[in-house]
Amino acid sequence: MKTAVDRIGAGKVRQVNARFSAMASHYLFEPEFCNPAAGWEKGQVEKNVQDARRRLWQPLPCFPDLAELNAWLEQRCIEQWHEIQHGVMPGTIADAWADEVASLMPLGRTFDGFVEHAKRVSPTCLVHFERNRYSVPASFANRPVSLRVYPDQIVVAAEGRILCEHERIIERSHHLPGRTVYDWRHYLAVIQRKPGALRNGAPFLEMPDAFRQLQASLLKRPGGDREMVEILALVLQHDEQAVLCAVELALEAGVPTKTHVLNILHRLTDGRAGTPPKIDAPQALTLRREPKANVERYDALRSREAARAS
Repeated sequence: MKTAVDRIGAGKVRQVNARFSAMASHYLFEPEFCNPAAGWEKGQVEKNVQDARRRLWQPLPCFPDLAELNAWLEQRCIEQWHEIQHGVMPGTIADAWADEVASLMPLGRTFDGFVEHAKRVSPTCLVHFERNRYSVPASFANRPVSLRVYPDQIVVAAEGRILCEHERIIERSHHLPGRTVYDWRHYLAVIQRKPGALRNGAPFLEMPDAFRQLQASLLKRPGGDREMVEILALVLQHDEQAVLCAVELALEAGVPTKTHVLNILHRLTDGRAGTPPKIDAPQALTLRREPKANVERYDALRSREAARAS
């Protein structure tokens, strides 16, 4: 079992990997391994597994994801506890468990089970694992990190803290190219130095739609890339949802500028409404007669200047 043993020695000697040894110390049990290809040493276990497979997987059910499968499997096992006889003690497995539960110790903190790998971040802020690449904050480019592999996610840690998390990609086909998982927030420090990278940068293709619409509007005028970078940098000091809401309100108002986004963001963070209330002017200030455009007044000014010059 490669998840537990790194090297098989003579006889019963095993070199257990660090994570399995940590789990054994956490739950206070001593592992005891069988010889390779010696199923008779644990025949009762093999028979129980074979019987459980027949009871559970015939017919074979279908599930949309792994979480649904695990939930169904747990419920089905609990139901079968009340049907299967214990064999040694009187009654079913559920009856035997009910008699022992009062003597069991309470379960402590759940063991954080992961496989750890030492990796070095590439100059493009990526770590490689199983033919796939995952982004890391730009401040850790070309630096060593710890890659913690879980069944469904990838966690990158360094300097005693968690840097980022990604959903793990599990693809067994070797005919497909590896995939790259970006988080555009990891590259904010890069575009602050090089705003031009925002135009065609692959990480920024996965930004929310409101940010993409604002980017398309700002890049049409000179200096728009720098202005867009400064708006994205607001995510580092404010809640991302608040910044996104401010951008959406600015787009709805038809004023996609940094100044307007900042104004809306400050109103949101101060607890005030995103749009200012309408002001009802008193009747004394009501305009009764609309002014009319009269360009002939400028001709009168020109005639005065001509008279003075003469």
